[in-house]
Amino acid sequence: MRRCHRFARLGAGAVFVVLGWIGCGSVLAQHLPDAVEKELKRVKIPPRAVGIYVQSLNRLGKTGISVIALNESIPLIPASAMKVVTTYSALSLLGPAYRWKTRVYTQGQINDGILTGNLHIKGSGDPRLNLESLWSLLRDVRSRGVRDIRGNLVLDRGAFENVVFDPARFDGEPFKPYNAGPDALLLNHKVLNVRFMPNPLQRNVQVSLSPLLDGVSVIPPVLADEGPCHSEWMRDIQLQISDKQVRFEGEYPLSCGEKTWYIYPHSMSDSGFFRAVFVTIWKELGGTISGSVLSGTTPSSATLLTEWQSPALAEVVRDVNKYSNNVMARHLLLGIAAQSSSKAASVSQGAFAIRAFLASRRIALKGLQIENGSGLSRTERISALTMGKMLADAYYSPVMPEFMASLPVAGVDGTLTRQLKHSALAGRAHLKTGAIQDVRAVAGYVLAASGERYVVVFMVNHPNAGSAKKARDALLGWVYSKG
Repeated sequence: MRRCHRFARLGAGAVFVVLGWIGCGSVLAQHLPDAVEKELKRVKIPPRAVGIYVQSLNRLGKTGISVIALNESIPLIPASAMKVVTTYSALSLLGPAYRWKTRVYTQGQINDGILTGNLHIKGSGDPRLNLESLWSLLRDVRSRGVRDIRGNLVLDRGAFENVVFDPARFDGEPFKPYNAGPDALLLNHKVLNVRFMPNPLQRNVQVSLSPLLDGVSVIPPVLADEGPCHSEWMRDIQLQISDKQVRFEGEYPLSCGEKTWYIYPHSMSDSGFFRAVFVTIWKELGGTISGSVLSGTTPSSATLLTEWQSPALAEVVRDVNKYSNNVMARHLLLGIAAQSSSKAASVSQGAFAIRAFLASRRIALKGLQIENGSGLSRTERISALTMGKMLADAYYSPVMPEFMASLPVAGVDGTLTRQLKHSALAGRAHLKTGAIQDVRAVAGYVLAASGERYVVVFMVNHPNAGSAKKARDALLGWVYSKG
């Protein structure tokens, strides 16, 4: 019988380990693949700034590569690759069929279409509550005999802990949609689609908002007849947004033609945004309301009128991972918290529940830090080893089909639609990428040319991380060809 050996090698400034089995059908590599090493050196990224973990998912050991690890135990910032931790935990703890419920209650009498009393809308944190969902919910309210609300609309956000959210904290860009904060009654991700349409004959700029906001006036920018339209044209317009007005101060060049700008109106209150959209849709459905819109709790004496259920979690996680939606990931973390405690959901509860779940799966937690579950963070940390072991655990879990289907497919869809499109990896890798300043990461699965599947984790924390794409692709290509 031939004896198998395990090898470890110390690299300069880092630990690089390759585990293979000589005489057991494995290819043993005792150094970082040349192409990867070359690319990292070319862009001046030192090995100590890189975390790598590659593991075969073949439990029989008949594989070209067993394990590759570089700085695998060092916690690094994963950026949006952290979403795989949140989504796998949510699928496992909540179940793929889990749905959020947005409920409507009445407090008062309904006679001849008139509700004499308050209408309560109680949110549970549905991350997919959009305009169509609200329209369907209110259409059902109308069909149940309510036309005229002679009382207040009371918005119940008590499912989430009431904390101050600062959308400028991460990068000083509070109007960017990716900085949207969680809300138990989050509607349309609280994003405005703003369309600018210059009219040279009337010498003005027409501005349309979607969704339409009842009772909110729009002040357009000034039309500039001269000047080029540069790529950062939005920088020349200052936003002033309140519950009553959306004002665009500055000039809009005629040369820009028609443009669209997606805005997170953070300075408009959550209740103000919901009210404006609610009243717009309610009026379109032929309804009226005479009272105010208030934040409050739903009394136990209120009567349940109807409810809206979100799509199943299995569908929701596809949006989170394929399109790297930050606020939806935040909602998954809070959804986990809501199921683990009878109190209003908090980030700390959700993080504790995830850590407890991973520990129950015997996954090492050393260095794991969860701030919001989305990866839009400078404090979240995870090691390549923890990420890799979690991905391996997910592959053999009951929720593997739903989890794996949620990941972008190289060269096919999601955030990888244009990446690796013309490589051998196209259609053969399910990967979640992550990118913020000084951070690049990828985590997921590669189906090698041999037919074996591998977990691959690659993280870079360095000022030159933005130049690490070729090194990442070289590692993925090496796993594909050698695995």
